Amino acid sequence: MGLEGFEPIFGETRAECSAPNPSPLRPFLFYVHASGSSALRFHATDFHSRTFEAVRTVEQLEDMREMTGIVGSWSEFMDYVRASIKSDDVKLILEGHPGREEYHIWYVCLGASYAKLIARRSKGMPVISISLAKLEDAAAAHDAMANLSLELFKESKSMHNLSKNVQEQCFHLTKEISAEQEKNEILQRQLDTVLYSKRQKKMNDKSNSHASSVAGLQDSPDKQAAQNLDSTKMAKRVVPAYRRAKVRGAVLQDTDDDEDK
Repeated sequence: MGLEGFEPIFGETRAECSAPNPSPLRPFLFYVHASGSSALRFHATDFHSRTFEAVRTVEQLEDMREMTGIVGSWSEFMDYVRASIKSDDVKLILEGHPGREEYHIWYVCLGASYAKLIARRSKGMPVISISLAKLEDAAAAHDAMANLSLELFKESKSMHNLSKNVQEQCFHLTKEISAEQEKNEILQRQLDTVLYSKRQKKMNDKSNSHASSVAGLQDSPDKQAAQNLDSTKMAKRVVPAYRRAKVRGAVLQDTDDDEDK
């Protein structure tokens, strides 16, 4: 059970005062990161006059898990803590020094000595509450702000490099996709040409086969006999009637009998 691999968390939180406050509060940034493998360190600052800090050891976090009633393994609890701090439902409550009732209401926020970082993953879920103390030492406060700024810059640069790498990968992928599409178009045109040639050849072969079949039928003996018969019928059919009468008359005349007579 430890905090190995805990990734830093940055965020902006709305600040509220535990008592009515006449003037608006500056926005706060918070930074949560592992301090070694046995503790979490929390910072919240407005980069002006208020910087708060808290450290929670693994044992204290385990106690917080029992107090909040979150069941499950240690890793599941830490996942819930991360999700809660990364959610949109995070706020910072500024509080005055406990037991100092003589503070005026307006001074509670102006000179707040404590704050609570309150977060939960979603409405109705257990609340993660971390009490922070104000860093009264100016050098310690400046160090905390400087560290937060540096780590935030590193995180931003890392995200920028990651985004740049993703963009480069997308650019190369786009080029590869375009090249593949061009290849596919060329192959498709070649395929269309081959298919068209095959269709033309098939149609030509079919046409030639049909012509050969017709020619074969025309040259067959049965076809010739039928054509001859038709020709004979046509010949008989076209002889005029007067010619047929003359022929019959010539046949009836017996030249030999005339000579004997």
